[in-house]
Amino acid sequence: MPRLFTGLEIPERIARELQMLKGGIPGARWIEPEDYHITLRFIGDIDEATAAEIDSLLADVWHPPFSLKLAGVDFFGGARPHSVHAKVVPTHELNALQQMHERICQLAGLRPETRRFMPHVTLARCRGAPLAAVRQFVSDHGLFSAGPFEVKRFVLYSARPSRGGGPYVVERAYDLVAPSDKTETGEEGA
Repeated sequence: MPRLFTGLEIPERIARELQMLKGGIPGARWIEPEDYHITLRFIGDIDEATAAEIDSLLADVWHPPFSLKLAGVDFFGGARPHSVHAKVVPTHELNALQQMHERICQLAGLRPETRRFMPHVTLARCRGAPLAAVRQFVSDHGLFSAGPFEVKRFVLYSARPSRGGGPYVVERAYDLVAPSDKTETGEEGA
């Protein structure tokens, strides 16, 4: 089974703006625009039965559409940067959706995620890149802003074993629909 995770897609117009940030970090491996996303919950390598259970539980998520905005850039890794990213402005709606995904994964038997949820869009992998270059990139693009954009669905992605950064495949998409909308269409959920 391929490695799985849930996430939000980045609209094409926002991806074009993110792509304009490429460059300036020697040795960085820049993510392709079609692979930009916001990870909600990393699932990992799981068996088919667990994947089917997670898929079924995700299909029952009731959550209304909402808006997101990107603002600023940063990096992960401290003195040894491993990636640079655009920051997502946190919202109550985004946090609520992420917490639903966390609960679903735990219901399916996965261990709780130990890392704090920090919504972001990875722009580049930069293991081995000079810290000074990464800091300069963050300084140069600190005022970056994009959006808002409407989030109308979330997806279950798969990633083939690689060094990270894609390509990612949308295995299934789940529309965000308010509970009242699902009730009106006769659908039931948890």
